[in-house]
Amino acid sequence: MKQKTGLLLGAVVWLSGCTWVEPTKEGEEVLLVKSFNVEGCLHLGSTETSVKHVIGPVTRSEEKVTEELITLAKNRAAEMGGNSIVAKAPPADGTMSFDVYRCGDQSP
Repeated sequence: MKQKTGLLLGAVVWLSGCTWVEPTKEGEEVLLVKSFNVEGCLHLGSTETSVKHVIGPVTRSEEKVTEELITLAKNRAAEMGGNSIVAKAPPADGTMSFDVYRCGDQSP
């Protein structure tokens, strides 16, 4: 029984370091920028992303969670026709909000 528990715990710890969210081809083109970089850009809207930040008894790496939240936001921004995102605030409990912008070419 102890061996099964140890294996399960080991699997949870190992999985907590994995990246679950993959960027889309279009999402890879979206940039995470600061608010001063979007002056003169077209604001397309906002998006809120969320991922699991706790798996069982294990809290996932803050860096991995943040990376996945940004990747999700970039993917959603691309779907909205955006090419830039600005984080509204730091991540909290596996959730993060972003504003989506289209910079440069203003055509949708």
